[in-house]
Amino acid sequence: MNQTVLEANQIHKSFQLERSQIDVLTDINLSVKSGEFVAIMGKSGSGKSTLLSLLAGLDQPSAGHITLNGEDITNFSEEELALKRQSDIGFVFQSFHLIPTLSVRENIEFPLSIARHQDDEKVNELLSAVELEHRRDSFPHQLSGGEKQRTAIARALVANPKILFADEPTGNLDEKNANQVMQLLLNLQQAFNTALVIVTHDPELAKLADRTIHIVDGKLQ
Repeated sequence: MNQTVLEANQIHKSFQLERSQIDVLTDINLSVKSGEFVAIMGKSGSGKSTLLSLLAGLDQPSAGHITLNGEDITNFSEEELALKRQSDIGFVFQSFHLIPTLSVRENIEFPLSIARHQDDEKVNELLSAVELEHRRDSFPHQLSGGEKQRTAIARALVANPKILFADEPTGNLDEKNANQVMQLLLNLQQAFNTALVIVTHDPELAKLADRTIHIVDGKLQ
């Protein structure tokens, strides 16, 4: 039986705007099991990306608890969160977020270099898996959008995370590249048995998920 890798309990997120409090997320409860693919859908402004940031430890909730791989990360310091992201979390952004001064290979191995852990075999394995061996020494400005996102996916997986988050990972790609990148992401997710949580507007993509969660006005439906 698959273990629960992520659990969110009674999550609430609000922002103070002048004298008003804006509630972005209210009473969010969800869990994700190892190897599970969960899609999060909702209209723009519904709170999807905010929820993803909270689950990935990029932001902290106003109330509630988030448990990742058995540890409550809610009150972790920024340093503790950074270490947790290095070991257990991968993140793929819509806008790639590659480091422009690093080559494809260097971008992929960057998380390992931060952790002071070198694994040339794993980097080479991922270069092959995303079909970028011929681009290993190229820089981001020399890549197509699809190649940039494939590099980002490899980087997100290089540290063997327990869970992979992706925020509209195909949003900046044309249909052909979007389909290729998504299929690659799913193949790698299954190969590594990594839990995958994706924010998407694409109902066709959501159909591929084991489960789809809908957010309406900051609440799960």
